Amino acid sequence: MDSINSYLKKHTETLVKDVGLEAACKLTGKSKATLGRYYSDSDEHADRFMPVDAVAALEKAARYPHVTGALAELGGITMSYDSERKNTASGGVNSDVIALSQRFAMLMGEYQQSIEDGVISINEAKRLLRETLALQHVLIDMKLHLEEESGN
Repeated sequence: MDSINSYLKKHTETLVKDVGLEAACKLTGKSKATLGRYYSDSDEHADRFMPVDAVAALEKAARYPHVTGALAELGGITMSYDSERKNTASGGVNSDVIALSQRFAMLMGEYQQSIEDGVISINEAKRLLRETLALQHVLIDMKLHLEEESGN
């Protein structure tokens, strides 16, 4: 089995285990044996993969979209998983500009702290990445609001 197939099967197994086997059976309408075949690394099941609708149903119930994340990584795509669910709509572009400057200030603060000793540690890099992704999220919101206001 090639490494891509093996990689996808491992993430499929992680997805099923995240949701739980019994729950995965209910959500997909598949038996335990069928689900097991989707992540089995034996040669007889090498060409079997979970259907997309089943992946979508499981990822909706999972803590993280494991298979989607694996596909993104294989495609060289950066995926930002945002588990935040806003209860209120944002205030539009003006609020976005304020949020953008706040997030940028937080990123610069993290950077200043991280670079003080001349080396950015793994934990510091992770904090910088989190701030960068939060900044990216604000930019996407701003882009959507600007498109909405311009009628595009």
